[in-house]
Amino acid sequence: MNYFEYGTRETDHLSSRDPRMAHAIASLGIIKRKLTPDPLAALIFSIIAQQISGKAADSVSKRFLDFIGGTVTSPAILAHSPEELKSCGMSLRKATFIHRIAAAFAEKAITREALRLMNDAELLRTLTSMPGVGPWTAEMLMIFSLQRPNVLSWGDFGIRKGLTLLHHREELDKKCFMAFQELYSPFCSIASFYLWAIASGEYIPD
Repeated sequence: MNYFEYGTRETDHLSSRDPRMAHAIASLGIIKRKLTPDPLAALIFSIIAQQISGKAADSVSKRFLDFIGGTVTSPAILAHSPEELKSCGMSLRKATFIHRIAAAFAEKAITREALRLMNDAELLRTLTSMPGVGPWTAEMLMIFSLQRPNVLSWGDFGIRKGLTLLHHREELDKKCFMAFQELYSPFCSIASFYLWAIASGEYIPD
């Protein structure tokens, strides 16, 4: 099993920048977050998961994997039409996005190697130019596939909720969010792990 790699260097930095975050880190310890190292698979599963529950996404993803033969590859996806992929339990719109993304990888319009060599800004622009990939989907891929260490997603409700709980705020506007982004940089992704844990109730801030 692959997990996002980080340690005391990152947590010590976050703790030194934010005393409230320091308490959360001391309470929760290292949080293990699973990775999907293959960017194509990560994109496909992210699109499947859009706007549905985690349980539903797991069910559709399993049916999708079984349908294409157990491994996410461009040829395995392109062997089926969007209409056939839809039968796995997703909308035709999602199935079409998945088909077009698989075609982009097959045609080398985008490659795993190229993605890994891009800086964060280039990566975000490239990913959001793909069908069905908005900023949140791109940022989740940056964290959970490419292990980019400095991603704090404004579009993620859990991260915003975690920040409001941790810092006892009723509201969080974009300007305030950007200030936290600067505070936690260059390890915003690791801060995100703790904010998600706070949002889910694993740690209750004082």
